[in-house]
Amino acid sequence: MAGRVAGKVALVTGGAMGLGKADCEALAREGATVIVTDREVELAHKVAAEIGGDAMALDVTSEDQWIEVMRAVKERHGGLDILVNNAGNVIFESIEDCSLAHFRLHLDIHVVGTFLGCKYAVPLMKHRHQTVGGGGSSIINMASTAALLGYGNIPAYAACKAGIAGMTRSLAMDFQDKGYGIRVNALAPGGIETPMVMGVSGRAGETPMDIPEGPLPMDALGHPKDVAGCVLFLASDEARFLNGLTIPVDNGLTARPHH
Repeated sequence: MAGRVAGKVALVTGGAMGLGKADCEALAREGATVIVTDREVELAHKVAAEIGGDAMALDVTSEDQWIEVMRAVKERHGGLDILVNNAGNVIFESIEDCSLAHFRLHLDIHVVGTFLGCKYAVPLMKHRHQTVGGGGSSIINMASTAALLGYGNIPAYAACKAGIAGMTRSLAMDFQDKGYGIRVNALAPGGIETPMVMGVSGRAGETPMDIPEGPLPMDALGHPKDVAGCVLFLASDEARFLNGLTIPVDNGLTARPHH
């Protein structure tokens, strides 16, 4: 049976580990040709080999590298149907401790990286439905519950994730008005057991926590596949009527009153 994204070409940033790796695995499992991009190019090639995909080196803050990657995507694959702007970082520090350099680092990775990805992917994604059929192309940006709730000690990260949510809405309406056939949505994950979360919680290098199957209790961490499943849905034609949204993937965190 054909997969949910069979025949589609997908590119995932930060695809060598954590959420990005889970996204690559889910998209490949459902039939997409997946281009794994990461600064850690050896790890990207390892993931690509495991899923039968392609791999490319990419520092999302570099305009030149984005241009080269998209040139290579067009040459190797002819176009692009799915873009997942996943690459990210976080440094926990208050605004009193956060240097301008650290603030700009967050901006470059999250906001500039997402901007560049969308900008240089558009020529490869627009009007794809006219030649390959289906429900159009899909851009999925990674926001965070930090864009929706007030967390102390991460002002740079929170500002960037809110910026991504705003950019997502703007691009979605722009592309729809122009008839490009590109949907743009964002996901806002809560706490997910990834290397980044393990690092900021003092567990770097440890064995990941076992996230059980079945319903999860309040305040539980999620598994990367919990986000990857949402990426897969938004990437598929099943989600053709969803556009301009920032969707929490947080086990009810943003819905729950806190006193």
